[in-house]
Amino acid sequence: MSREPLPEVPLPRPFPRTFARPPLRSTAAVFTTMAALAATSLVTAPSVAGPFSSAPCTLERTEAHHSEGLDTWNTAYPRPARALDAVMIFLSFPDAPPLTTPAQLTADHFPATTRFFERASYGRFTLRPHPLRDWIRMPRPSTSYAIQRDWSAADRGAYLRDALAAADGQVDFSRYDVVYFVADPDAPGVDSDATKVVNLDVPLRADRTDIRRVVTVFEKHPPDRLVLAHETGHVFDLPDLYHRPVDGKGDWDTYVGDWDLMGSQFGLAPELFAWHKWKLGWLERRQVVCVRGPEPARLTLEPVGAGPDRAGVLGLGRGTRLAVVRTGTDSVLAFEARGAVGNDTAVCRQGVLVYRVHSGAASGGGPIQVLDAHPRTEACWENSVYPPLADAPVEPGETFKVPDEDVRVKVTGRTTTGAWNVEITVG
Repeated sequence: MSREPLPEVPLPRPFPRTFARPPLRSTAAVFTTMAALAATSLVTAPSVAGPFSSAPCTLERTEAHHSEGLDTWNTAYPRPARALDAVMIFLSFPDAPPLTTPAQLTADHFPATTRFFERASYGRFTLRPHPLRDWIRMPRPSTSYAIQRDWSAADRGAYLRDALAAADGQVDFSRYDVVYFVADPDAPGVDSDATKVVNLDVPLRADRTDIRRVVTVFEKHPPDRLVLAHETGHVFDLPDLYHRPVDGKGDWDTYVGDWDLMGSQFGLAPELFAWHKWKLGWLERRQVVCVRGPEPARLTLEPVGAGPDRAGVLGLGRGTRLAVVRTGTDSVLAFEARGAVGNDTAVCRQGVLVYRVHSGAASGGGPIQVLDAHPRTEACWENSVYPPLADAPVEPGETFKVPDEDVRVKVTGRTTTGAWNVEITVG
């Protein structure tokens, strides 16, 4: 049966809302339990290049789930280097008449999610939502699917098969790069902690198309802030950066704190790390500097969040955004400037952020860890997800020696355009 393209519903501008951070709420998606297709072979180390070439600092992609290696792209995932189309399918259940409308739930996530990625990508990527106008009825009650955070494969599989079968008559899945199944938030069996991306070893099949991953949305209305942007990051092969305590108790945000959406959607500075922007293709190689010594490297780092809207000040946002020091076969130190621009307007402290990257560490296993330049102090207790790291950046006039490494960074000052002047010394 031929089907017309789904019309795109005009997106109402949502009213500003204040979201309270619930205690120990899932500040990021739960670990995926079905392995993604992410295998690649390691390559030999690159040849020695000049001190300001990025090639020697390009970590090789490993078999780790959502590896932070970026020498090659994992083609099992769509790369957000162009406009991508996402279908939003709204699922109701026979045991609960919906109390909201698809238009209301669409406004919970869009245009905010699209705007986040447009700012983060410096305008290079647009996520185009195509929400259905009506609910699609699931064949079974919501309680029959046992929806929960650590969902069993059998129950999750039944839910996905039913959702796909129910929607297939109205949706041509071959037209879309991203699939969101959005459940009625008020149905009795829906658990908001179960929102996640499901990666499938054996893809679902519809409209002559393999569907290898689906974003299952169970958020309450209104939802957690930027939750859909976080989940969509997984669709683009970005890992979870939070630490999940074994017993489910304790702090989730010890690895990166407020820095990067993939650590916490509640963070004060949710802008993606420059390393992630490089991985996704949003930074050019000339915007990344590889520092190897022995002479100090003197650089000017533009804030990661400053984009093309500052063209007259920052030269179309094409200046240096990331400095890298190789520390091992699968590890580097990364240096970037974070200021109150772009997605970071609520940042707690500005300055040069230093973090470790491990390409062999899997999602949720600490592939990125922020280093605290002020380990004896904390900041922004009232709204930071992890105050000990809220003041992690190195500020003007300060020098920070990286623990366990013969590497030092000194911030010598700021430019009139808001960039940071730094010296990085290796050895």
